[in-house]
Amino acid sequence: MNGLYTILLLILSNIFMTVAWYGHLRLQENGVSASWPLIGVIAFSWGIAFFEYCCQVPANRLGFEGNGGPFTLVQLKVIQEAVSLAVFCVIANIMFQHQNLHWNHLLAFLLIICAVYLVFMER
Repeated sequence: MNGLYTILLLILSNIFMTVAWYGHLRLQENGVSASWPLIGVIAFSWGIAFFEYCCQVPANRLGFEGNGGPFTLVQLKVIQEAVSLAVFCVIANIMFQHQNLHWNHLLAFLLIICAVYLVFMER
């Protein structure tokens, strides 16, 4: 069950982080934050990123095998990266609809899925 909670928390944390990293660009496109000073944009992103940490840290603690979870440190990181890219694709398509995915992007994601498979292979 810790594995499922870990993955759900990683998805949630990556939603917050993707919005923190790229949401201000959408606000700028809409003219909302175009006049904000850089420190204002940073503070805005930090405010969102706080919630990312509130999900990421418990996900790692629950999921890490040293705390009774099912994943090694390497497995946690590879899962996090795969989740990060999947979440990014969904949010980018929602927030930035003029950005298209091409065959090379899809191939890159397929290779990342291969990385997840490889990291979980028995030695």
